[in-house]
Amino acid sequence: MGMLETDFNDIFSRRWWVLLLRGCAAILFGVLTWLWPGISLATLVLLFGAYCLADGVLGAWTAIEGRKNHSDWWILLLWALAGIAVGILTFMVPGITEIVLLFYIALWAILIGVLQLIAAFRLKRVVGSTWLLLLAGLASLVFGGLLIIQPDAGALALLWLIAAYAVFYGVLLVVLAFWLRRQVRY
Repeated sequence: MGMLETDFNDIFSRRWWVLLLRGCAAILFGVLTWLWPGISLATLVLLFGAYCLADGVLGAWTAIEGRKNHSDWWILLLWALAGIAVGILTFMVPGITEIVLLFYIALWAILIGVLQLIAAFRLKRVVGSTWLLLLAGLASLVFGGLLIIQPDAGALALLWLIAAYAVFYGVLLVVLAFWLRRQVRY
């Protein structure tokens, strides 16, 4: 096993469950949004902020703990910091309008998608198959692009789109977490 593979195994051998928690948080966000179709914009903003903050904190934890063992830890940290920044901004400016929220979420999804694609291409040389992370990155880019292209979509349609993305993305993270757990050599 090469040095890079050993580093990768060390990062995920003890922290695959953090990725699992992040996926579960995304699924929970999506399901709660579906269960409350009449959710107010203010409530959606707070729910979205809580999700981004939780996802970012868990991601930062993973990145910081793995910084000594993996040269690409900074990609994970940027991904996490983007979530933390969006979560904090959401709580600081809760009176945000629908269109600003739409672009806010779209830009976040595009940034996360780009960082996921970078991570997938860099990790490909280590694990060989990163199709789940590639798929998550592409889903994030498509989701962000759709939100920018269709900003005048109805509020209910927007909520359903956000919820669908969150559940899809969360399921991908859960599957990736369990796949990593099986791949990691202790």
